[in-house]
Amino acid sequence: MSTALQGPVRLLAGQDNVFRAGECGLLWRVVSGTVRLDRAAGAARLPVWLALPGDLIGVEALCDQPYQFTASPFTDCVLAPVPVAGEFERQALLRQALFQQQLRSHDMAILRTGSVASRLACLLRLLGVPQGLHADARLCGDTLRSALPALRELAQMVDAKSETVCRALAQLLPPRSRRSGPARVHPVPAMPARAFAPWVGQSGALGAMA
Repeated sequence: MSTALQGPVRLLAGQDNVFRAGECGLLWRVVSGTVRLDRAAGAARLPVWLALPGDLIGVEALCDQPYQFTASPFTDCVLAPVPVAGEFERQALLRQALFQQQLRSHDMAILRTGSVASRLACLLRLLGVPQGLHADARLCGDTLRSALPALRELAQMVDAKSETVCRALAQLLPPRSRRSGPARVHPVPAMPARAFAPWVGQSGALGAMA
């Protein structure tokens, strides 16, 4: 992504990275959707934390340092560059980033602790997806699942196997719609990342920028 100061940009899940570790660039705020920040672990990537609406990413820019993590859309998202007009604004943003880091570190600890079902339930809450008795009866299981990141992405975020996450989703979300015809005997393939559905809660706004 260009480092030139610009207006809000929309990125789709599975598209190019927001920025890569080692690059220098701007400070960004997540306006809507979610962004994952990863550290390279050989050929794989290790999730470090998940940025939610209102969060800052690329905080290294406040210290004139290169990015430490690679950022990519976990779901469809909108990002806005955050201008830093002076030292007062920089200090205020650094304080916000400090408290934000504490919250997101706590989130990641929960996503890596306990049963897979409990970890996945926490992730769904962070994404704003209704589940169990709280799910809207008008929303079928197919629609809810289509709004989620790919199964392998969910599994990586909660440090579990895709098969285990698939079974846990069956417990946490409404059942899939029944379809006519013979029963399927082959496994359901991993879902592709799609546009995040409009019922997902979105906080944060351009007006929240310093």
